[in-house]
Amino acid sequence: MSVEAAPSLRPQRGALTRFVSAYGQEVVIACAIVLLFAVVSAINPRFLAPNNLNTIVSGNAYIAVAAIGMAMVIITGHIDVSVGALIGVLATISGTIAVSGAPVWLAWVVPIFVGMGVNAIVGALIAYGRIPSIVVTLGMLSILRGGLVSVTGGAWINNLPPEFLLAQQRLLGVPVPVWFMIILTIGAFLWMRYTAFGRSLYAIGGNAEAARAAGIPIERRIVQVFMIHGAFAGLATILFATQLKIIQSTVPPNLELTIITAAVIGGVSILGGTGTVIGSTLAAILFSAIGSALIFINVSAYWLRAVIGALILVTVLADMLRRNREMQGAGR
Repeated sequence: MSVEAAPSLRPQRGALTRFVSAYGQEVVIACAIVLLFAVVSAINPRFLAPNNLNTIVSGNAYIAVAAIGMAMVIITGHIDVSVGALIGVLATISGTIAVSGAPVWLAWVVPIFVGMGVNAIVGALIAYGRIPSIVVTLGMLSILRGGLVSVTGGAWINNLPPEFLLAQQRLLGVPVPVWFMIILTIGAFLWMRYTAFGRSLYAIGGNAEAARAAGIPIERRIVQVFMIHGAFAGLATILFATQLKIIQSTVPPNLELTIITAAVIGGVSILGGTGTVIGSTLAAILFSAIGSALIFINVSAYWLRAVIGALILVTVLADMLRRNREMQGAGR
C-alpha cells in the first residue's frame, strides 16, 4: 500500500517545494504578523482596538504602495534612494494645487505624471548614460530635497479642501487607502507574474546579458520601470498628502529607507531577479505593526529602527546563502 501511494505524493511534495521556494518569505512575514498580533494583544488587549488596527493598516498604506514600484526597480537590479524626497516634492505640488482653487482631481493626477516625468529622466541616465542607479538617485535626492526647501522654506500648506482628503474617506466601510493598497498589490503581482513585460523585469535582474540575447530591450525597460515606479510614488503621495488637513513642505525623514526596506525584507533580492510585490506590502504592514506594538508594550519607538536594521541584515544574509546554494547546485 505504501509503495503504491508514494508516487502520488511526489507531485504534491514537488508543488509544495515550488511554492515554498517562490513564496517562502511572504509566508514567513505573514506568520510573523499573526504571531506579533497574538503576543502583543495578550499583553495589552487594546492593541486590537479598531482604531489602532485602522492606523496600522491604512495609516501606512502609502508606504506599501510606494514599495510596489520600488520592488519592481530592485527586481531589475537597480535601486532608488530619492523616492522619499520625490514624495515630499509631489505632496507639496499636490497641496499647492488643492488650495489654489483648481479641480481636486487635478491635485490627485498631477503628482502621478510629475513622478513619472522625474523618474523618466532618472531611468534614462541609468539606462543610456550607464551611470549606476545609486549615483543618479543620490544626485536626484539632493536636487529634490534642496530645491524643495529653497523654494518653499518648509512652509505649511493649510486650509486643504475637505474633498481633497481622499485618505480620510471610506468605501463600503473600508478606508480608501486600504483599497488602494490591496488592489494595486494584487494587480501588480498578476501583471509581474503573467505578462511578458513583468517577466522581462525578472530576466533583466537575473541575467542582463542573457535577457539582451533573448531580445529584451533592456534600456527601454529600465526607463519604463522607473516611470512606473514614479507613478506608484505619485499614488503613494496622494495617500500621504491627504491623511491630514495640513501638509509640510519638507521631505519626510527616513521615508526612502522604509520603502526600500519593505521591498527587501518582503523577499525582493537586493541583487535583483527575485521577489514579489506581495512580500513588500506585507513587510510594510509588519513595520507599522511593530511600531505600534512597541508603544503598547511601553518600549521606546526608537527601537523600531534597530529591529528593521536587524531584519535587513538577516534577510540579505539569507538571500546570499540561498544564492550560494543555487550556484553550488547548478555547478554539480
